[in-house]
Amino acid sequence: MASERQIHVGGVPIGGGAPVAVQTMTKTETADLKATMDQIRRVAEAGADIVRVAVPREKDVEALKTIVADSPIP
Repeated sequence: MASERQIHVGGVPIGGGAPVAVQTMTKTETADLKATMDQIRRVAEAGADIVRVAVPREKDVEALKTIVADSPIP
C-alpha cells in the first residue's frame, strides 16, 4: 500500500508518490574515513540516492560528522 505522507532524507523525497529511492549501506568501518568516503562516492556514482552507515562506537560518531559534511548523497 502506497503512503500518502512524504518525508525527505536530505533532499530525497520518500513516499507520497515520490519515485523509489535507491539506498545502500556501507560495509566499511565507519571510523575509517577514507574507505567509507571512497565507498560512498562509488555508490553515488553508481546511482544510489541514499547511503546508511553503522555507528556502533564513539569513534564512529566522530567520523559521522565528517561523513555527513562531505558525502555527495544523504
